[in-house]
Amino acid sequence: MADITPAVEIRNLVKDFTTSFRRKPLRAVEDVSIRIMPGEVYGLIGPNGSGKSTTMKALLGLVAPTSGTCAIFGKDSLKVDSRNDVGFLPENPYFYKHLSGGETLRFYGRLCGLGGKTLDDRVNELLALVDLEGARDRRVGGYSKGMLQRIGLAQALIQEPRLVILDEPTAGVDPLGSRQIRDLILKLRERGITVFLCSHLLEQVQEVCDHVGIIFRGRMIREGRLEDLIAIEDQTEIILKDAGPELMEKIRALVAASPGSSLVRTGRPRTTLERLFLREIREEE
Repeated sequence: MADITPAVEIRNLVKDFTTSFRRKPLRAVEDVSIRIMPGEVYGLIGPNGSGKSTTMKALLGLVAPTSGTCAIFGKDSLKVDSRNDVGFLPENPYFYKHLSGGETLRFYGRLCGLGGKTLDDRVNELLALVDLEGARDRRVGGYSKGMLQRIGLAQALIQEPRLVILDEPTAGVDPLGSRQIRDLILKLRERGITVFLCSHLLEQVQEVCDHVGIIFRGRMIREGRLEDLIAIEDQTEIILKDAGPELMEKIRALVAASPGSSLVRTGRPRTTLERLFLREIREEE
């Protein structure tokens, strides 16, 4: 079986920035390695200032590594043609406020060499994908934060990239808008598009990512499949529906009779505050 070229391969990335203070370099990223296969959703998580955005900028060729290499589908990220298959949404995208949503996508489509019916069809498809058909003719200056992030995601997809890089895509967005953006990420995965997501919002990453890397103070401290990382190795979960007192008593007796085992807790499973909020407002719509 032939080897599959990774969508993203970062090897031993180090990035230093010069500072005016005693002319001592500041190390933003230290020996970070990431490998993302085609079709995966990878989440890079960490607190503010941990090196997430610097890692992404190095991958995009916006900053040159001090040492190490970054490649996109096997191409060195410092070469311009490596970004032909990449769509990028920065944390705070800027758009021309006097343009409408449809005009914004047409503008970026033309920058990517699209035109005619191909561009018209692509704009219509993307407005439908991000649920902004009703705001097609509204000026972007009047968009909410969530709408701006969605039109930003649409422009990142205009040239049909194989890899989409998202830097804090839900930052400053209300819960409903955040849910819509995460649903869009899941749609991208269904289409086979690779997604590299940078965020400090852990619950949101947990809902959409296949693999996760945890970066702290420029170092990758944990990485792997999401299911493996969040599993509690010495516990087993059993979820029962409509379990009566007699059944629960039998389960407790079985556990008590098993050496080395103990019942940690029982009770109703809990949802999250965010899911509760979304469910309630959707019922009111």
